Amino acid sequence: MLLSPLTSSYIGQKGLDEHRYERERDDVMKLRARRLVAFAGVWCILLVMLVNVGPVDQYVSVMKNESVLLKAMSDEDSLKRQVEEWKKSYDRPPIDAKLDPIWKAIPGYSGRSVDVDASLARMLESGLISPDQLVYKEIPPKVSLEDLGAHPIYRGNPQKPAISFMVNVAWGNEYLPSILDTFDKYKVKTTFFLDGSWVNKYPDLAKQIFDRGHEIGNHAYSHPDMSRIGEQRVRQELGKTQEVIERTLGVKPRLFAPPSGAFTQEVVEIAQREFQMKTILWTADTVDWRRPPVVEMVQRVKGKLGNGVLILMHPTSASEKGLEALLKEAISRGLMPATVSEVLSSKRIDRP
Repeated sequence: MLLSPLTSSYIGQKGLDEHRYERERDDVMKLRARRLVAFAGVWCILLVMLVNVGPVDQYVSVMKNESVLLKAMSDEDSLKRQVEEWKKSYDRPPIDAKLDPIWKAIPGYSGRSVDVDASLARMLESGLISPDQLVYKEIPPKVSLEDLGAHPIYRGNPQKPAISFMVNVAWGNEYLPSILDTFDKYKVKTTFFLDGSWVNKYPDLAKQIFDRGHEIGNHAYSHPDMSRIGEQRVRQELGKTQEVIERTLGVKPRLFAPPSGAFTQEVVEIAQREFQMKTILWTADTVDWRRPPVVEMVQRVKGKLGNGVLILMHPTSASEKGLEALLKEAISRGLMPATVSEVLSSKRIDRP
């Protein structure tokens, strides 16, 4: 049978299409096979790795621990940001010592700076997250009391919550035991300025004061008016008292309280230059030597209690009876009764 040219052409084309289709199908099958082999190979490798590193539960445990670690790192970063935020509110700049037209030399007061890393470590260890757990670095003032030169001192820094009930002693022996007991009762150490001739006469009483842990100061030798005596006499009064105190108690005073508060600039300079003593006056006076009614004296002094205040007392009946009330009041106001040297120090006190 003879076919037309058109029919022959159609049959030939169809054969070519079928051949091409079969070839393309074979190529696709080969590609799929190669992919399957590759996929199986990858799984084999993963299986070998998993067997080598341990059981599946170990793998899951590692993944969980990593999740906890990441969360802890995130929590620590958050806590650090909180501490840095608190730092803005709780840092305090240092205050330099200065000369005041009224109060003369006023001591400086250290500042504080939150130690972020130490605070963070403390909180993480204790589990307590609050400003109470902050750790501080103390920052001393750039200008100290010593930098100001020889000037009288009437008070501590008005930002320091410390106060001193200082006692000038030249008489009043009968009141001393009770006064010492009251200081002991409240665990307070203060400064006693001792008259040199009194120490010479009553060394046992002087030792009693010292042995109770109190600071000892120089109150001249014979209770003179230091503003009316010459240089040579000033040196004798100061030097003789230093000698008798050192001989009796084994300490050399670094503070001088002029009798009756009488002095000249020359006295202040001699005390500092030749005896390395600061001249100390007072912020508040009990005026106990006038024998005031105890209630009246206590009320008057209460009105003057405050940061850095130096209170002048003597061993008298009024001070013996009023001391406890004054100590209680000071402590209730958040003031720390201390020695004069502690009040004048720039060392920071952060009360709870």
